[in-house]
Amino acid sequence: MRNEKITDGAAVPTPLQGTHVADLRPNISLPIDRMQTPLWIYDVDNARIVFANAPACVLWQADNEADLQSRDMATNMSPAVATRLKQYQRDFIENDATFTEMWTLYPNGKPTSVMVVYCGYRMPDGRMAMQCEAVGDTENQPENLRSAEALLHTDVMIALHDDSGQPLYMNPAARDVATHATQTVREKFIDPSDYDRLAAQIQLCGEHRLVSKVNTSGGPRWHDLTIKKCVDAVTGDPATLLTAIDVSELKIARDKARYLADRDQLTGCYNRSYLQHYMSSLAVSQSGPCALLCFDIDRFKQINDRLGHEMGDVVLKEVASRVAMSIRATDTLIRLGGDEFVVLFENITSAADLAAHLEDLLSQVSAPISHDATRVNATISIGVTLFTPQTAEFTAILREADIALYAAKQAGRDRLTFFTSEMGDQANARDLVEIELKRAIEQREFILHYQPRVSLQTGSVVSVEALVRWQHPDRGLVMPAEFISICEETGMIEELGQLVLEMACTKAVSLHQAGRDIQVSVNISPRQFEDKRLLGALECFAQHPDFPSGKIELEITENVLIGDHDAIAQKLETIANMGYQIAIDDFGTGYSNLAYILRFPLNCLKIDQSFVSQLPKSGPIVALILTLGEQIGATVVAEGVETPEQLAWLKGQNCTQVQGYYLSPPVAPNRLRDVIHTLETSAASAVEQD
Repeated sequence: MRNEKITDGAAVPTPLQGTHVADLRPNISLPIDRMQTPLWIYDVDNARIVFANAPACVLWQADNEADLQSRDMATNMSPAVATRLKQYQRDFIENDATFTEMWTLYPNGKPTSVMVVYCGYRMPDGRMAMQCEAVGDTENQPENLRSAEALLHTDVMIALHDDSGQPLYMNPAARDVATHATQTVREKFIDPSDYDRLAAQIQLCGEHRLVSKVNTSGGPRWHDLTIKKCVDAVTGDPATLLTAIDVSELKIARDKARYLADRDQLTGCYNRSYLQHYMSSLAVSQSGPCALLCFDIDRFKQINDRLGHEMGDVVLKEVASRVAMSIRATDTLIRLGGDEFVVLFENITSAADLAAHLEDLLSQVSAPISHDATRVNATISIGVTLFTPQTAEFTAILREADIALYAAKQAGRDRLTFFTSEMGDQANARDLVEIELKRAIEQREFILHYQPRVSLQTGSVVSVEALVRWQHPDRGLVMPAEFISICEETGMIEELGQLVLEMACTKAVSLHQAGRDIQVSVNISPRQFEDKRLLGALECFAQHPDFPSGKIELEITENVLIGDHDAIAQKLETIANMGYQIAIDDFGTGYSNLAYILRFPLNCLKIDQSFVSQLPKSGPIVALILTLGEQIGATVVAEGVETPEQLAWLKGQNCTQVQGYYLSPPVAPNRLRDVIHTLETSAASAVEQD
C-alpha cells in the first residue's frame, strides 16, 4: 500500500485559461452519479477535478461539485506527488493499468486516509485523465501513514519483484527511472555479467550489493544496488526487494580522480605510480616471461631549446601515440617524466621476436613530425630487460632497463639495446665513481694542470689552459675522461665548474702578482653557463684588488650560442665588461650561425684538434677559420698540435697561436715555470739559428 498526498488551492494552470471547467466535465451517466462510493475524475494535465459525485464532495469537504471543480490541486502539491500522477497517466496510456493504493487527502488542510482504486479515463478531448474511486477507509496507524509518506517522497528507488523478475511494486522514485512499467531486474543491467553475478549471489547468500551501470529512462546511469530475498506480503510467494541509489556523479568523480592519479596529463599514458602498483600485482596475475622497455627521445633538450616547449609537447604526445599504436592491447605504456617512457610487455614468446617488433617500432616512431609549419625528425633510444614476475623487484628491473638505455645512447642513439650482466657490472662501477665524486667535490680533491699556448710570431708562452684532474686518495691522479661525463649527466658539473673556475682565477691572480704576463684559460660547460650563479662568481672574482683584467679567458662551446641570441649576447657582454676574454672552444664542430657570430664579443677561436690532426687534408677548412678570425678581429688558436709537420703548416698559414703535446702536455703547477722557460728558450734558439 502507498500513502499519496493531494492538496487543494486556488491558482488556475495555463491549460485552462479561456476554458470553463464545466466544458471539461465528462458526460457521466446518472446511475454512476448516484453511487454511494466516492468517485471523481482528476484531470492530470490541468491539476483539476472535473467530475465528482456527491460522496466525493463529502470526502473532499466541498459544498458541491462546482466548489470542488474550482479548486486548483497544484497549489502546495509536492514535486513527488506531481511526478507520481504523471507516472500514473503514462501507465494508463501505455498499459491500461489499474492501481489500488492508500492515499492521504488533505481537504481543507486536514489529513484523510482512504483506499483508492485508480484507472485511466479518456476525456472528451482525447486526453487521459484519472478515475478515482474510494473503496474504504484505512487504519490510520501513524507508523503506516508515515512509512507510506516516506516511500512516496524518498529519492531512494525501492521496488519489489517476483521470482521471475517482474515488478510487483515500484515507489515513485523507482518508477520514474524505469524504462517502462514492467521493466524486469535483468533488463536493468547494461552488462549481463553483472546480473549473472547478482543472481548467483542471491541464490547463494540471499542478498547482494553492487555498483553497476543500469538502463534508466534518462539513459545509462550508475546505481548502488542492494538486493534481498523476501516474500510478497499479498500472495506469500517468493519475491526480491531491490533498493537503489543513483551514484553516477560520485562514480564519475571517483573515476576521474583515479584517472588523474594514474595518468600523465600531457600524453594520457599511465604514470610512475601506476607502474609501481601494476608491477606489484604482476607476480600474481602473470607467470610467463615479461620485458620492460625504457626509452627516451634523442636530443630532446635541443628540440625544446631550438623550437620551444610547445613543439616539445607536440613531439612527446606524438611519440607516445605512435608507440601506443605499435604495441599490443595487453602491453602497458607509461611516462615516467620528461621525455622518459616505459613499456611493459607481458607473455614474451622470445627475445628475438621482441627485438624484431621493437625494430619496427623504432622505424615507425622516427617518421617526421609536423606541427603548423615546423617539421621535426625525432628518434628514440631503447633499453630492454627481460624478467620473470615472480622473482622480479621493481626498482632493480627498472634500473636494468635504464642501464640498457644508457648503453644505447652511448652506442650512437636511435637504436635498441638489451641488458646484459656486463652492463650491470659497468653500471655498478660507474655508480661507485658517482658516489666518490660527490665526496671529492665536497672535499675539493681536484687540482689543475696547465697546458701552455705559444705565439707563433714571438715564440713566447702567452696563455695556459687550466685542465682539471682528480687527485683520488687511493687511485692517484684520475684523468677527466673518467669523470667529466658522469658529472655532466648527474648535474655535478655545475659544482665542479665553480670549483675549477675559482682555482683558475686564483692562479691568474698569482701569475699577475708574480709579474708574469700570461693569460689563464678555463672551460665553461653549457650547464655552468646557464647556471645563475656564474655571473655572481665572476663578479666576485673581478672585485679582487689584484684581478688581472683581460688575462682570464672563458672557453665556451658553440652549443652555448644556441637559443635566445639576444639574451646570450647580453650575458656575454656583461662578462666581457667585467674584464674577461671570451673564446669559442672546438670551433667548427658544432652549431655556428655566422650571421650571429659578429653579435657576440668574441676574442678567440680555437680550431678543434680533429681538423689539425688531418692537416694538410683539412687545410681549406683551417684556412677558412683563420680568415674568419682575421675578419672579426679574433685570435685563432690551433689545438692538438702533435707533429712538426702540423706546426710548420700552421706557421705557413700565419696561424696566431698553437698548443698541443708536440709543444707540451698539460703539466702540474710546480712544473709550469720550468716548462715555460724551456719553451721560450727553445723559441729564442730557433730565432737565432734562423
